[in-house]
Amino acid sequence: MTLNPNRCAMKICAMEKRWLIPLGLAGSLPAAALSCAEEERERPNILFILSDDHTSQAWGIYGGILSRHAHSANIRRLAAEGCVLDNCFCTNSISVPSRAAMLTGAYSHRNGVYTLSDALPPEADNIARRLQAGGYQTALFGKWHLAKRPAGFDRFCVFNGQGDYRNPVMKSDDSWADDADGAHGDTLSGFSTDIVANLTIGWIRNRKKGKPFLACCHFKATHEPFDFPDRLKRLYDGVVFPEPESLMDFDMASSGRTFTGQPLERLAARWEQATKAPESWWCAYPELPFSVQGLSREAARKKTYQKLIKDYLRCGAAIDENIGRLLQALDDEGLSRNTVVVYVSDQGYFLGEHGFFDKRMMYEESLRMPFVVRYPQEIPAGTRSKDIILNVDFAALLADYAGVQPPERSQGKSFRQNLQGSTPDGWRQSMYYRYWTHHANRPAHFGVRSHRYKLMFLYGDPLSTKGSEPAPVAPTWEFFDLATDPREARNQYHNPQYRDAVDQMKRELLRLREELGDTDPETPRMQEMLRQHLQEL
Repeated sequence: MTLNPNRCAMKICAMEKRWLIPLGLAGSLPAAALSCAEEERERPNILFILSDDHTSQAWGIYGGILSRHAHSANIRRLAAEGCVLDNCFCTNSISVPSRAAMLTGAYSHRNGVYTLSDALPPEADNIARRLQAGGYQTALFGKWHLAKRPAGFDRFCVFNGQGDYRNPVMKSDDSWADDADGAHGDTLSGFSTDIVANLTIGWIRNRKKGKPFLACCHFKATHEPFDFPDRLKRLYDGVVFPEPESLMDFDMASSGRTFTGQPLERLAARWEQATKAPESWWCAYPELPFSVQGLSREAARKKTYQKLIKDYLRCGAAIDENIGRLLQALDDEGLSRNTVVVYVSDQGYFLGEHGFFDKRMMYEESLRMPFVVRYPQEIPAGTRSKDIILNVDFAALLADYAGVQPPERSQGKSFRQNLQGSTPDGWRQSMYYRYWTHHANRPAHFGVRSHRYKLMFLYGDPLSTKGSEPAPVAPTWEFFDLATDPREARNQYHNPQYRDAVDQMKRELLRLREELGDTDPETPRMQEMLRQHLQEL
């Protein structure tokens, strides 16, 4: 049953119906008195904006073939007024584990959230709980996706499960049911990206004055099915988007790639199935019908790519519009100078590179988390950092700003000094990654990335992780020189010229696994594979 679209917001915060602000009216409300900003200057407010799969190739601030096509004026504004991270990476490139890592500051093996099938228990310590205990008012709106009740938030209104783009079901504290218990909550009318921004803006406007806040605004976009509001339907009419160099990568042998991945043909098959039987698919795709019947392999891939990019960039444009509304709300409230604004995606996404869509793998497009942050009181405007930053560092950074301790199991480091242009002595020069879910086309793997090299061990075994295929595949290695091959088009693992570098990266891999505690001590199968494949060290 569809209920009043204001009900969820009213139940959460006991506020009036003005909470849901019509798109385009955010800048028309009166500004707060300057005294409000003065009251809240001692500790910064934090606006943490998170999207899903909004990859760096589509932000317009990381270069690339889509840069001039991305409608990202407000992302570009944040970049001009703050700092862009050029080497921010996730530690497990899939939504649920990445979000758990951000909240807890811990890797999957430490926080217990390994796969899409896992949940973050309410009793787990997280950064919201720390800020709440430290005197911050806290709120969360939009995508949660961690299955169980959010903890540490004074107010929350989140999607049921993955969430829908249109008229989403959203649940709050008094309508809560774990995702495993089915759909619960109220149906809010409208487009999800607009709704989430509305709820966040309303809560900020009606917050308790004189007390710092953490506002988490979590969009569903740009997750599949890449939908967009009707007002953007005509955006990119007649545009033919440039193609990545590796779009026609059909032959694994030419690159030395050792896994098949998610080729665009699988996405085309989903669109065709949804065209024939819309009720048979888990989501509603825009712009159907779609067919590649009768086309050559190359022509079919090109057609699929063009539809993906057109849908995806329109979906992303809705995010950018709403970032603009959020920034305007801060301006109106006199909060911009003393608010840390973060915009980040939970991981990257393939947009035709290697012929792929989706994420999960340790290749750059999936591994990289685009990240921009603005804090006028500290962060120099228009700057970039090439330091290696990880999603497990986010909790420590926010704790640093708030003057509280990070979550108890946190393994990350605050990068507050890095953002000011002063890299601390001993800052990491490499990072560790592990994707636990195993499928034959996307094998379970771990790896290490330095500023120049990347080494991946695709161990290809489920090791009892949830959601994995039971049958293992033969382990393989991949190694890339990112200085000479930034697009990872040539696996150099067997090239004798790189033997020393490969051995060095293997030693670094083992060092990081030991340092971080991800050593699989109770997994005989992994111990056997390590002895077999790393015994020469």
